[in-house]
Amino acid sequence: MFGINKRVITILFGLLALAFAVGAILLFTPQAGQQARGKPVLWVNGKAVYELDLLRLQGNDPLYAANPEGLLKALVDTHFLEQVILTEALKQDAARIRVGSAEVRKEVDRIREQYGLKEKKAYEQFLNQIGFTDAQLRGEIKTQLQVQKRLEQIRSSAKPTPKEVRFYFEVHQENYKGEPRVKARQIVVDEKKLAEEIAAKAKAGEDFAALAKQYSKVGAEQGGALGAGPGEAEPKPVAKVVFPEKVAEAVFALKGPGLVGPIEAGGRYYLVKVEAYLPAKVPSFEEVKDQVEKDAAQAKGNGALEAYLEELRKKAQVRFAEDSPYTYQNPVVATVNGKEILLSQVLQPVFSNQQTAALIQQGLGELAVQFFLPQTLESLIDRELLVEEAKKSGQPFIGSKDEIAQAYVLYATRDVTATEEEARRYYAENPALFTVPASAEVVGVVFQNEAKAKAFREAALRGGDLQALAKAQEGTVTEYGTVNPNQLPAVLDRLVFKVKETFPKGPLGEVSEVVKLEDGTFAVLLVKNRQAEVLKPYPQVAEEAREGIIARKRQAKAQALIQDLRKGAKVENRLSQVLAELTPKMEEKPKEAPQETPAKP
Repeated sequence: MFGINKRVITILFGLLALAFAVGAILLFTPQAGQQARGKPVLWVNGKAVYELDLLRLQGNDPLYAANPEGLLKALVDTHFLEQVILTEALKQDAARIRVGSAEVRKEVDRIREQYGLKEKKAYEQFLNQIGFTDAQLRGEIKTQLQVQKRLEQIRSSAKPTPKEVRFYFEVHQENYKGEPRVKARQIVVDEKKLAEEIAAKAKAGEDFAALAKQYSKVGAEQGGALGAGPGEAEPKPVAKVVFPEKVAEAVFALKGPGLVGPIEAGGRYYLVKVEAYLPAKVPSFEEVKDQVEKDAAQAKGNGALEAYLEELRKKAQVRFAEDSPYTYQNPVVATVNGKEILLSQVLQPVFSNQQTAALIQQGLGELAVQFFLPQTLESLIDRELLVEEAKKSGQPFIGSKDEIAQAYVLYATRDVTATEEEARRYYAENPALFTVPASAEVVGVVFQNEAKAKAFREAALRGGDLQALAKAQEGTVTEYGTVNPNQLPAVLDRLVFKVKETFPKGPLGEVSEVVKLEDGTFAVLLVKNRQAEVLKPYPQVAEEAREGIIARKRQAKAQALIQDLRKGAKVENRLSQVLAELTPKMEEKPKEAPQETPAKP
């Protein structure tokens, strides 16, 4: 199932992102003579690709690092060769693009600067190391620049129409939703006692702007008006980012006018008077037209690039040498209403996944294939059905196949709403989503000796300089900062968050008992600003609850949509059969003749 969140692709096949990054020298193929490059392994549109060229590329492919065998080797080979074929076809198609010598020289200079090769000798050593002459390097750089220009040419030539831009906004308008804002004034002072006195005056009805002018260390000349420029005294809408995190949390939790503080943050004390709360809203098309046009152009360029690369591969004439050391098999693994999905189309996203590569390197490649291949193929089948339905809708969807599939899901679920009752039920059923976890500021001091730990504890309860007290007993201080449950080592986490009673308090904060750690050392914890877990009241999170239930309902509707599409479609999944055919058959070992048992005397 395709997720509802937007995911933009840049280039269809993963290799291109590496092979055509100018400066990725180690992936270049040197233009040496035929004899130095070994035998031809395959031909793309009549042009040979040689054995040593492939070995050079293979050496930079992490999938080969684990020496895959059997079925996995056949799949890795096919994936690798598909990328090589597309790369060669793309180089050939881009060969007609003009690249001047000045452009090549500029790139060579950039590479020399990047690798510290300003001196002629260092540059020559570098060329020798990577097996290039200067002319060969310049030739490869020219090829890479041609490819980049060709890809950009395809992308930039795909310009969305006004109708496509407008529809793109209608489908993706949630992406343009702004943040909630407030109109507010603040007073910032350095002393807690002063902050409390000012808060009392404000609560008693004294003019907040006048108090800000008199006391605030920040924005006094504007009467504490946030967002106001020089010479202005009226607040303008501001987002959370203008406040320290703790202050922002309290200010926006009001969801309306009110007084917040004093709140300590960064050694200062904040008082905030919120005059108006402005909830997040979807802007009009005209307000965000410029950004929507850029995003739509990016999407249409993605679609054009994807179609171009697919057509380029489709037209490529490929022939393999009879004695090729690689296994290349690219059969149809599924059909969706007559549309074929090839094995290589499933391998591309699977082998581009970092999890897959990690499993292969751990020797768990077969497991990765069994888990990711079927899952990915099912997603591709879903994608084909959604893209097909998007075309039938008559609406101007644009983008890559992934983007169109996801956009169609958004379009088909756009009318989902949530009632107040549903939002309240969602809030009640999912308290963890709306809970502020317990927290505490924690410092740990570890000792090799229990007696020294106890001596430190007694001293800490009396107060003094923490570092000096720890040093006197040969303790090691670790400042954990503000932590939540499950962020400390297990023993310490239980001590801070699972023990119901607080510890005895001293000038340095709460001081725990001496606790023995798993490694045999002894620790004492100093705890400050202990905060209990708090469930946010519903009015404070009503909008989040509403959005949460809408997201859940849209996901359910999307899943139902795909199930309906599958019921009405002609889908054949041959993956299991294909993998069985590609799995090398184990040769039967000849049965050994039974050994004769010596006769007993």
